[in-house]
Amino acid sequence: MLEIPVPDHPTTLPDWLAHAERLHPVTIDMGLERVQTVARRMGLALSCPVITVAGTNGKGSTCAMLEAIYAQSGYRTGVYTSPHLVHFEERCRIDGQSVAPDELVPAMAEVEVARQGQGGAPEVSLTYFEFTTLAILCTIARAGVDVAILEVGLGGRLDAVNIIDADCAVITSIDLDHTALLGPDRESIGREKAGVMRTGRPAVVSDPAPPQSVVDHAREIDADLWRLGSDFHFAGDKQQWGWATHPTRGGRRYSGLAYPALRGANQLVNAAGVLAAIEALRVRLPVTAQAVRTGLALVELPGRFQIIPGTPTLVLDVAHNPHSVAALTENLDAMGFYPCTHAVFGAMADKDLDAMLARIAPLVDRWYLTDLPLTRAIKAADLVPRVQALPAGAVGLAGTFASPSAALSAALNASAPADRIAVFGSFYTVGGVLQDGLPKRAAKHLNS
Repeated sequence: MLEIPVPDHPTTLPDWLAHAERLHPVTIDMGLERVQTVARRMGLALSCPVITVAGTNGKGSTCAMLEAIYAQSGYRTGVYTSPHLVHFEERCRIDGQSVAPDELVPAMAEVEVARQGQGGAPEVSLTYFEFTTLAILCTIARAGVDVAILEVGLGGRLDAVNIIDADCAVITSIDLDHTALLGPDRESIGREKAGVMRTGRPAVVSDPAPPQSVVDHAREIDADLWRLGSDFHFAGDKQQWGWATHPTRGGRRYSGLAYPALRGANQLVNAAGVLAAIEALRVRLPVTAQAVRTGLALVELPGRFQIIPGTPTLVLDVAHNPHSVAALTENLDAMGFYPCTHAVFGAMADKDLDAMLARIAPLVDRWYLTDLPLTRAIKAADLVPRVQALPAGAVGLAGTFASPSAALSAALNASAPADRIAVFGSFYTVGGVLQDGLPKRAAKHLNS
Protein backbone atom coordinates (compact mmCIF):
# COMPACT_ATOMS: atom_id res chain seq x y z
CA MET A 1 0.00 0.00 0.00
CA LEU A 2 1.01 3.60 -0.49
CA GLU A 3 2.26 5.72 2.37
CA ILE A 4 1.62 9.40 3.05
CA PRO A 5 4.68 11.36 1.83
CA VAL A 6 5.04 13.44 5.00
CA PRO A 7 6.82 12.50 8.22
CA ASP A 8 4.05 13.54 10.63
CA HIS A 9 1.08 11.59 9.28
CA PRO A 10 -1.14 9.78 11.81
CA THR A 11 0.01 6.35 12.88
CA THR A 12 -2.94 5.10 14.95
CA LEU A 13 -6.61 4.60 14.16
CA PRO A 14 -7.82 7.22 16.70
CA ASP A 15 -5.46 9.79 15.17
CA TRP A 16 -6.67 8.94 11.66
CA LEU A 17 -10.30 9.28 12.74
CA ALA A 18 -9.57 12.65 14.30
CA HIS A 19 -7.87 13.68 11.06
CA ALA A 20 -10.88 12.55 9.01
CA GLU A 21 -13.22 14.64 11.15
CA ARG A 22 -11.32 17.81 10.20
CA LEU A 23 -11.31 17.38 6.42
CA HIS A 24 -14.75 18.73 5.48
CA PRO A 25 -16.76 21.69 6.78
CA VAL A 26 -19.98 19.66 7.18
CA THR A 27 -20.75 16.19 8.54
CA ILE A 28 -23.00 15.14 5.66
CA ASP A 29 -22.45 16.27 2.06
CA MET A 30 -24.66 14.18 -0.21
CA GLY A 31 -23.10 13.30 -3.56
CA LEU A 32 -20.74 10.79 -5.16
CA GLU A 33 -18.44 12.89 -7.34
CA ARG A 34 -15.77 13.59 -4.71
CA VAL A 35 -15.66 10.08 -3.29
CA GLN A 36 -15.66 8.56 -6.80
CA THR A 37 -12.69 10.73 -7.73
CA VAL A 38 -10.66 9.43 -4.80
CA ALA A 39 -11.78 5.83 -5.41
CA ARG A 40 -10.59 6.06 -9.04
CA ARG A 41 -7.22 7.39 -7.93
CA MET A 42 -6.96 4.42 -5.54
CA GLY A 43 -7.98 1.91 -8.18
CA LEU A 44 -10.57 0.69 -5.70
CA ALA A 45 -12.56 -2.35 -6.85
CA LEU A 46 -14.17 -5.43 -5.29
CA SER A 47 -13.62 -8.62 -7.30
CA CYS A 48 -16.25 -10.69 -5.45
CA PRO A 49 -20.08 -10.60 -5.50
CA VAL A 50 -21.39 -7.52 -3.64
CA ILE A 51 -24.68 -7.26 -1.75
CA THR A 52 -25.68 -3.69 -0.88
CA VAL A 53 -28.35 -3.24 1.79
CA ALA A 54 -30.41 -0.05 2.02
CA GLY A 55 -33.54 0.84 3.98
CA THR A 56 -34.73 2.73 7.05
CA ASN A 57 -34.77 -0.14 9.54
CA GLY A 58 -33.49 -3.71 9.44
CA LYS A 59 -30.27 -3.07 7.53
CA GLY A 60 -27.92 -4.26 10.25
CA SER A 61 -29.97 -7.37 10.97
CA THR A 62 -30.13 -8.20 7.26
CA CYS A 63 -26.36 -7.85 6.91
CA ALA A 64 -25.76 -10.04 9.98
CA MET A 65 -28.03 -12.83 8.71
CA LEU A 66 -26.43 -12.78 5.27
CA GLU A 67 -23.02 -12.91 6.90
CA ALA A 68 -23.97 -15.82 9.17
CA ILE A 69 -25.50 -17.95 6.39
CA TYR A 70 -22.65 -17.39 3.95
CA ALA A 71 -20.13 -18.16 6.68
CA GLN A 72 -21.89 -21.45 7.41
CA SER A 73 -21.55 -22.27 3.71
CA GLY A 74 -17.80 -21.87 3.98
CA TYR A 75 -17.45 -18.48 2.32
CA ARG A 76 -15.05 -15.83 3.51
CA THR A 77 -17.20 -12.77 4.25
CA GLY A 78 -16.47 -9.06 4.37
CA VAL A 79 -19.06 -6.78 5.98
CA TYR A 80 -19.28 -3.00 6.26
CA THR A 81 -21.91 -1.60 8.63
CA SER A 82 -22.43 1.72 10.36
CA PRO A 83 -22.56 3.28 12.82
CA HIS A 84 -20.68 1.33 15.47
CA LEU A 85 -21.81 0.77 19.04
CA VAL A 86 -18.54 1.01 20.97
CA HIS A 87 -15.42 0.77 18.79
CA PHE A 88 -15.01 2.14 15.26
CA GLU A 89 -13.47 -1.08 13.98
CA GLU A 90 -16.84 -2.83 14.53
CA ARG A 91 -17.79 -1.28 11.18
CA CYS A 92 -15.52 -3.68 9.29
CA ARG A 93 -15.84 -7.42 9.82
CA ILE A 94 -13.81 -10.08 8.03
CA ASP A 95 -14.86 -13.69 8.57
CA GLY A 96 -17.29 -12.57 11.25
CA GLN A 97 -14.72 -10.72 13.34
CA SER A 98 -14.06 -7.01 13.67
CA VAL A 99 -10.73 -6.10 12.15
CA ALA A 100 -7.95 -5.00 14.45
CA PRO A 101 -7.53 -1.20 14.62
CA ASP A 102 -4.05 -1.43 13.10
CA GLU A 103 -5.46 -3.23 10.05
CA LEU A 104 -7.31 -0.07 9.03
CA VAL A 105 -4.31 2.24 9.33
CA PRO A 106 -2.63 1.40 5.97
CA ALA A 107 -5.94 1.85 4.17
CA MET A 108 -6.46 5.23 5.83
CA ALA A 109 -3.01 6.25 4.57
CA GLU A 110 -3.87 5.13 1.05
CA VAL A 111 -7.08 7.16 1.07
CA GLU A 112 -5.17 10.22 2.25
CA VAL A 113 -2.57 9.93 -0.52
CA ALA A 114 -5.31 9.68 -3.14
CA ARG A 115 -7.31 12.49 -1.54
CA GLN A 116 -4.34 14.87 -1.52
CA GLY A 117 -3.68 14.23 -5.21
CA GLN A 118 -0.40 13.56 -6.95
CA GLY A 119 1.25 15.11 -10.01
CA GLY A 120 -0.83 18.26 -9.95
CA ALA A 121 -4.18 16.58 -9.29
CA PRO A 122 -6.33 18.76 -7.04
CA GLU A 123 -6.94 17.89 -3.40
CA VAL A 124 -10.39 16.48 -2.66
CA SER A 125 -12.36 17.28 0.47
CA LEU A 126 -14.02 14.21 2.01
CA THR A 127 -16.43 13.92 4.92
CA TYR A 128 -15.60 11.63 7.83
CA PHE A 129 -18.03 9.03 6.50
CA GLU A 130 -16.66 9.21 2.97
CA PHE A 131 -13.04 8.96 4.12
CA THR A 132 -13.68 6.01 6.42
CA THR A 133 -15.94 4.26 3.89
CA LEU A 134 -13.14 4.31 1.32
CA ALA A 135 -10.69 2.93 3.89
CA ILE A 136 -13.02 0.09 4.88
CA LEU A 137 -13.84 -0.79 1.26
CA CYS A 138 -10.11 -0.88 0.57
CA THR A 139 -9.58 -3.17 3.58
CA ILE A 140 -12.33 -5.54 2.40
CA ALA A 141 -10.94 -5.52 -1.15
CA ARG A 142 -7.48 -6.49 0.10
CA ALA A 143 -8.83 -9.25 2.38
CA GLY A 144 -9.68 -11.58 -0.51
CA VAL A 145 -13.26 -12.23 0.60
CA ASP A 146 -15.75 -14.38 -1.33
CA VAL A 147 -18.69 -12.04 -0.75
CA ALA A 148 -18.93 -8.41 0.39
CA ILE A 149 -22.00 -7.20 2.29
CA LEU A 150 -22.27 -3.41 2.40
CA GLU A 151 -24.76 -1.45 4.52
CA VAL A 152 -25.76 1.97 3.22
CA GLY A 153 -25.16 4.74 5.74
CA LEU A 154 -27.91 7.17 4.72
CA GLY A 155 -30.29 7.02 1.79
CA GLY A 156 -28.72 5.08 -1.04
CA ARG A 157 -28.47 6.94 -4.34
CA LEU A 158 -25.93 9.47 -3.04
CA ASP A 159 -24.39 7.43 -0.22
CA ALA A 160 -20.65 6.74 -0.46
CA VAL A 161 -21.27 2.98 -0.42
CA ASN A 162 -23.07 3.36 -3.76
CA ILE A 163 -19.80 3.93 -5.64
CA ILE A 164 -19.65 0.12 -5.70
CA ASP A 165 -22.04 -1.54 -8.14
CA ALA A 166 -24.16 -4.06 -6.25
CA ASP A 167 -24.56 -7.54 -7.72
CA CYS A 168 -27.67 -7.75 -5.55
CA ALA A 169 -29.45 -4.85 -3.83
CA VAL A 170 -31.64 -5.40 -0.79
CA ILE A 171 -34.17 -2.75 0.26
CA THR A 172 -35.47 -3.32 3.80
CA SER A 173 -38.37 -1.52 5.47
CA ILE A 174 -38.82 2.12 4.48
CA ASP A 175 -40.20 4.78 6.79
CA LEU A 176 -39.73 8.42 7.69
CA ASP A 177 -36.23 9.28 8.87
CA HIS A 178 -33.64 11.88 7.83
CA THR A 179 -36.46 13.72 6.05
CA ALA A 180 -34.42 16.94 5.73
CA LEU A 181 -31.98 15.07 3.47
CA LEU A 182 -34.06 12.33 1.86
CA GLY A 183 -37.47 13.94 1.42
CA PRO A 184 -40.68 14.46 3.40
CA ASP A 185 -42.51 11.22 2.61
CA ARG A 186 -42.03 7.51 1.94
CA GLU A 187 -42.17 7.99 -1.81
CA SER A 188 -39.28 10.47 -1.78
CA ILE A 189 -37.28 8.37 0.65
CA GLY A 190 -37.97 5.19 -1.33
CA ARG A 191 -36.66 6.84 -4.48
CA GLU A 192 -33.36 7.56 -2.72
CA LYS A 193 -33.08 4.02 -1.32
CA ALA A 194 -33.79 2.52 -4.75
CA GLY A 195 -30.69 4.24 -6.10
CA VAL A 196 -28.58 1.23 -5.06
CA MET A 197 -30.31 -0.98 -7.66
CA ARG A 198 -28.50 -1.79 -10.90
CA THR A 199 -29.80 -2.64 -14.36
CA GLY A 200 -30.26 -6.34 -14.96
CA ARG A 201 -29.25 -7.29 -11.43
CA PRO A 202 -31.39 -8.64 -8.59
CA ALA A 203 -33.13 -6.07 -6.39
CA VAL A 204 -34.80 -7.66 -3.36
CA VAL A 205 -37.50 -5.58 -1.64
CA SER A 206 -38.42 -7.01 1.76
CA ASP A 207 -40.71 -4.15 2.77
CA PRO A 208 -44.22 -5.71 2.66
CA ALA A 209 -45.71 -2.45 1.35
CA PRO A 210 -42.92 -0.59 -0.43
CA PRO A 211 -43.37 2.92 -1.80
CA GLN A 212 -44.41 2.86 -5.44
CA SER A 213 -41.25 4.85 -6.21
CA VAL A 214 -39.14 1.79 -5.39
CA VAL A 215 -41.07 -0.43 -7.78
CA ASP A 216 -41.13 2.24 -10.47
CA HIS A 217 -37.37 2.81 -10.30
CA ALA A 218 -36.66 -0.91 -10.56
CA ARG A 219 -38.80 -1.05 -13.69
CA GLU A 220 -37.29 2.12 -15.15
CA ILE A 221 -33.75 0.76 -14.99
CA ASP A 222 -34.83 -2.83 -15.75
CA ALA A 223 -33.56 -4.29 -12.49
CA ASP A 224 -34.50 -7.88 -11.64
CA LEU A 225 -37.11 -7.04 -9.00
CA TRP A 226 -37.85 -9.58 -6.22
CA ARG A 227 -40.85 -8.45 -4.13
CA LEU A 228 -42.05 -9.88 -0.84
CA GLY A 229 -45.57 -11.18 -1.38
CA SER A 230 -45.22 -11.83 -5.09
CA ASP A 231 -41.78 -13.28 -5.88
CA PHE A 232 -41.28 -14.76 -2.41
CA HIS A 233 -43.28 -15.08 0.77
CA PHE A 234 -43.12 -16.43 4.32
CA ALA A 235 -45.51 -17.69 6.99
CA GLY A 236 -45.08 -18.89 10.53
CA ASP A 237 -46.67 -19.92 13.80
CA LYS A 238 -45.37 -19.71 17.36
CA GLN A 239 -42.92 -22.57 16.91
CA GLN A 240 -41.52 -22.32 13.37
CA TRP A 241 -41.76 -20.59 10.01
CA GLY A 242 -41.36 -21.31 6.34
CA TRP A 243 -40.27 -19.47 3.22
CA ALA A 244 -40.78 -20.08 -0.49
CA THR A 245 -40.34 -18.47 -3.87
CA HIS A 246 -43.02 -18.22 -6.53
CA PRO A 247 -42.85 -21.02 -9.13
CA THR A 248 -41.61 -18.47 -11.68
CA ARG A 249 -38.63 -17.95 -9.38
CA GLY A 250 -37.82 -21.66 -9.18
CA GLY A 251 -40.19 -22.68 -6.40
CA ARG A 252 -37.48 -23.18 -3.76
CA ARG A 253 -38.94 -23.83 -0.33
CA TYR A 254 -37.73 -23.95 3.28
CA SER A 255 -40.13 -25.37 5.86
CA GLY A 256 -39.89 -25.96 9.59
CA LEU A 257 -37.30 -23.22 10.10
CA ALA A 258 -36.48 -22.17 13.65
CA TYR A 259 -36.96 -18.49 14.33
CA PRO A 260 -33.82 -16.37 13.78
CA ALA A 261 -31.65 -15.94 16.85
CA LEU A 262 -32.24 -12.18 16.53
CA ARG A 263 -35.34 -11.54 18.61
CA GLY A 264 -38.50 -9.78 17.48
CA ALA A 265 -41.33 -10.57 15.08
CA ASN A 266 -39.95 -7.99 12.62
CA GLN A 267 -36.91 -10.19 12.06
CA LEU A 268 -38.94 -12.62 9.95
CA VAL A 269 -39.44 -9.89 7.36
CA ASN A 270 -35.68 -9.26 7.33
CA ALA A 271 -34.94 -12.99 7.15
CA ALA A 272 -37.34 -13.42 4.21
CA GLY A 273 -35.42 -10.76 2.27
CA VAL A 274 -32.14 -12.42 3.18
CA LEU A 275 -33.26 -15.76 1.77
CA ALA A 276 -34.44 -14.04 -1.41
CA ALA A 277 -31.03 -12.41 -1.87
CA ILE A 278 -29.30 -15.74 -1.31
CA GLU A 279 -31.59 -17.37 -3.85
CA ALA A 280 -30.99 -14.57 -6.37
CA LEU A 281 -27.22 -15.12 -6.12
CA ARG A 282 -27.35 -18.91 -5.85
CA VAL A 283 -25.60 -19.52 -9.20
CA ARG A 284 -22.55 -17.53 -8.06
CA LEU A 285 -22.73 -18.38 -4.35
CA PRO A 286 -24.38 -21.78 -3.76
CA VAL A 287 -25.75 -22.20 -0.23
CA THR A 288 -26.94 -25.39 1.47
CA ALA A 289 -30.21 -25.71 3.36
CA GLN A 290 -28.28 -26.66 6.48
CA ALA A 291 -26.22 -23.45 6.20
CA VAL A 292 -29.47 -21.45 6.11
CA ARG A 293 -30.81 -23.19 9.21
CA THR A 294 -27.56 -22.98 11.15
CA GLY A 295 -26.80 -19.41 10.11
CA LEU A 296 -30.20 -18.13 11.22
CA ALA A 297 -29.87 -20.06 14.49
CA LEU A 298 -26.44 -18.65 15.32
CA VAL A 299 -26.63 -15.06 14.04
CA GLU A 300 -25.70 -12.39 16.57
CA LEU A 301 -26.04 -8.62 16.48
CA PRO A 302 -25.72 -6.50 19.62
CA GLY A 303 -28.32 -3.83 20.28
CA ARG A 304 -31.21 -5.32 18.31
CA PHE A 305 -33.78 -6.28 20.92
CA GLN A 306 -30.86 -7.73 22.86
CA ILE A 307 -31.81 -9.18 26.24
CA ILE A 308 -28.96 -9.19 28.77
CA PRO A 309 -29.11 -12.22 31.11
CA GLY A 310 -29.88 -11.50 34.76
CA THR A 311 -32.38 -9.59 36.84
CA PRO A 312 -33.96 -7.17 36.40
CA THR A 313 -34.61 -7.94 32.73
CA LEU A 314 -32.48 -5.63 30.59
CA VAL A 315 -33.33 -4.93 26.93
CA LEU A 316 -31.02 -3.01 24.59
CA ASP A 317 -32.37 -1.74 21.27
CA VAL A 318 -31.05 0.88 18.84
CA ALA A 319 -34.61 1.89 17.87
CA HIS A 320 -34.23 5.55 16.89
CA ASN A 321 -37.23 6.48 14.73
CA PRO A 322 -41.01 5.97 15.05
CA HIS A 323 -41.06 2.83 12.90
CA SER A 324 -38.34 1.03 14.85
CA VAL A 325 -39.75 2.21 18.19
CA ALA A 326 -43.12 0.75 17.14
CA ALA A 327 -41.41 -2.59 16.53
CA LEU A 328 -39.63 -2.35 19.88
CA THR A 329 -42.94 -1.59 21.60
CA GLU A 330 -44.59 -4.64 20.04
CA ASN A 331 -41.67 -6.83 21.07
CA LEU A 332 -41.71 -5.49 24.64
CA ASP A 333 -45.46 -6.02 24.85
CA ALA A 334 -45.05 -9.63 23.73
CA MET A 335 -42.65 -10.30 26.63
CA GLY A 336 -45.53 -10.43 29.11
CA PHE A 337 -46.16 -8.66 32.41
CA TYR A 338 -43.56 -6.74 34.42
CA PRO A 339 -44.43 -4.80 37.59
CA CYS A 340 -42.46 -1.77 36.39
CA THR A 341 -40.72 -0.89 33.12
CA HIS A 342 -37.88 1.63 33.35
CA ALA A 343 -36.71 3.35 30.15
CA VAL A 344 -33.25 4.82 29.55
CA PHE A 345 -33.64 7.18 26.60
CA GLY A 346 -31.38 9.51 24.63
CA ALA A 347 -31.69 10.53 20.99
CA MET A 348 -30.68 12.85 18.18
CA ALA A 349 -32.51 16.19 18.07
CA ASP A 350 -33.62 15.78 14.44
CA LYS A 351 -35.73 12.68 15.14
CA ASP A 352 -39.54 12.65 15.44
CA LEU A 353 -39.22 12.50 19.20
CA ASP A 354 -42.85 13.06 20.13
CA ALA A 355 -43.99 10.20 17.90
CA MET A 356 -41.34 7.90 19.34
CA LEU A 357 -42.21 8.74 22.93
CA ALA A 358 -45.95 8.52 22.39
CA ARG A 359 -45.68 5.08 20.81
CA ILE A 360 -43.80 3.43 23.67
CA ALA A 361 -45.17 5.52 26.56
CA PRO A 362 -48.02 3.13 27.48
CA LEU A 363 -45.42 0.51 28.43
CA VAL A 364 -43.05 2.81 30.38
CA ASP A 365 -43.48 3.59 34.06
CA ARG A 366 -40.22 5.44 34.76
CA TRP A 367 -38.08 7.58 32.42
CA TYR A 368 -34.31 8.10 32.77
CA LEU A 369 -33.26 10.73 30.24
CA THR A 370 -29.64 10.96 29.17
CA ASP A 371 -27.31 13.36 27.41
CA LEU A 372 -25.28 11.95 24.51
CA PRO A 373 -21.75 12.97 23.45
CA LEU A 374 -22.75 14.63 20.15
CA THR A 375 -23.80 18.12 19.22
CA ARG A 376 -26.65 16.60 17.16
CA ALA A 377 -28.15 14.99 20.26
CA ILE A 378 -30.99 16.58 22.19
CA LYS A 379 -30.10 17.48 25.76
CA ALA A 380 -31.75 15.42 28.46
CA ALA A 381 -33.11 18.63 30.00
CA ASP A 382 -34.85 19.44 26.71
CA LEU A 383 -36.50 16.03 26.71
CA VAL A 384 -38.10 16.69 30.09
CA PRO A 385 -41.08 18.75 28.84
CA ARG A 386 -41.75 16.20 26.10
CA VAL A 387 -41.92 13.38 28.65
CA GLN A 388 -43.96 15.48 31.04
CA ALA A 389 -46.50 16.06 28.27
CA LEU A 390 -47.13 12.30 28.06
CA PRO A 391 -49.96 10.73 30.07
CA ALA A 392 -48.53 10.27 33.59
CA GLY A 393 -45.25 11.64 32.27
CA ALA A 394 -44.59 13.95 35.20
CA VAL A 395 -45.11 11.13 37.66
CA GLY A 396 -42.87 8.82 35.67
CA LEU A 397 -39.88 11.14 35.25
CA ALA A 398 -36.98 9.67 37.22
CA GLY A 399 -34.43 12.31 36.26
CA THR A 400 -31.82 13.50 33.77
CA PHE A 401 -28.31 12.09 33.55
CA ALA A 402 -24.98 13.04 32.00
CA SER A 403 -24.41 9.67 30.31
CA PRO A 404 -26.27 6.50 29.39
CA SER A 405 -24.28 4.49 31.92
CA ALA A 406 -25.24 6.91 34.71
CA ALA A 407 -28.88 6.66 33.67
CA LEU A 408 -28.71 2.87 33.62
CA SER A 409 -27.07 2.80 37.06
CA ALA A 410 -29.92 4.87 38.45
CA ALA A 411 -32.47 2.59 36.81
CA LEU A 412 -30.77 -0.50 38.22
CA ASN A 413 -30.69 1.00 41.69
CA ALA A 414 -34.39 1.79 41.50
CA SER A 415 -35.47 -1.54 40.02
CA ALA A 416 -36.84 -4.60 41.72
CA PRO A 417 -35.62 -8.00 40.47
CA ALA A 418 -38.92 -8.62 38.64
CA ASP A 419 -38.80 -5.28 36.79
CA ARG A 420 -37.67 -4.53 33.26
CA ILE A 421 -35.29 -1.87 31.89
CA ALA A 422 -35.31 -0.83 28.22
CA VAL A 423 -32.35 1.15 26.89
CA PHE A 424 -33.13 2.73 23.50
CA GLY A 425 -33.23 5.85 21.34
CA SER A 426 -29.85 5.93 19.60
CA PHE A 427 -26.81 3.83 18.81
CA TYR A 428 -24.99 6.13 21.22
CA THR A 429 -27.46 5.36 24.01
CA VAL A 430 -26.97 1.61 23.69
CA GLY A 431 -23.27 1.98 22.91
CA GLY A 432 -22.84 4.16 25.99
CA VAL A 433 -23.99 1.41 28.34
CA LEU A 434 -22.07 -1.31 26.49
CA GLN A 435 -18.88 0.73 26.51
CA ASP A 436 -18.81 0.91 30.29
CA GLY A 437 -19.64 -2.75 30.73
CA LEU A 438 -22.54 -2.05 33.07
CA PRO A 439 -25.02 -4.58 31.70
CA LYS A 440 -22.66 -7.51 32.24
CA ARG A 441 -21.63 -6.37 35.72
CA ALA A 442 -25.22 -5.65 36.69
CA ALA A 443 -26.38 -9.08 35.60
CA LYS A 444 -23.57 -10.83 37.47
CA HIS A 445 -24.06 -8.77 40.61
CA LEU A 446 -27.82 -9.14 40.71
CA ASN A 447 -27.64 -12.91 40.20
CA SER A 448 -25.07 -13.51 42.90
